[in-house]
Formats: sequence, structure tokens, C-alpha cells
Amino acid sequence: MTDTPNPFEAMMKAGQDWARALNPALESFTPKGFEAMWPTMPSEVMEAMMGKTFNPDGLDAKTRLLLTLMGLTIMGAQADAQIRLTVRHAQEAGATKQEIAETIAQAAAFGGVPAMTRAMELAREAMDEGEAT
Repeated sequence: MTDTPNPFEAMMKAGQDWARALNPALESFTPKGFEAMWPTMPSEVMEAMMGKTFNPDGLDAKTRLLLTLMGLTIMGAQADAQIRLTVRHAQEAGATKQEIAETIAQAAAFGGVPAMTRAMELAREAMDEGEAT
């Protein structure tokens, strides 16, 4: 047996070494820390920016956020921070846990069960964090 390094691990190590050389503070970077920099917008702000304020006959902010959540799920639920952020914003815009779960479940028909399962885990994390605060 040989000790051939895993190409993915080698690539990750090279990226980490490069980031550390560029900025030593990046060594302790976590996506959740970056995510914490983006607070949840108040529902009134979301409605003004992406809701019916400028388009009275259009979609409201809650519906737009649920559609965004479905798209993120269908893409394979690869964007952890974006899914958690969208769930938090959807709740602030008035979406219930049931509506969020149904949106993610519906996405399974297009993105597959693994994507749905991952998105459900991320949504549960975001909703649990919201209850804790």
C-alpha cells in the first residue's frame, strides 16, 4: 500500500496555507462567524426592499424568501450560511415553521432527497437558534 495523499486534502491544505500566509487571522475563520455578521432584517425593511412596497401587485417578501429557499435547496443545499440566513429572514417575514418545512420538502421533487435532508437540517439549526435568542 502506498501513502498517496488524497488530492482533495492536498488542495485544502494548500488553500489553508495560502490563506494563513495572506492573513494569519484567516486561520481561525469559520463560516458561522461570517454569517453572524449579517443580522436578520426587520420584516418592514424586507417588505420595502423585496415586497409589495414598489410593486403592489407583486409577490410579498415572505413568498420571495420561500422561493429563494426552494432554489437553494434544489441546487443541492450546498450554501449552508445562505440557507440558514434565508430561513431566519423568512421567519421574520412571517413564514411559519410548517411553511418552511413544506417548501423544503417540495424541493425534493426537483433537487432530490439528500438535498432536502440537508436543507431541513440547516433550517432546523436556524430555527433552533432563533428560539434560543
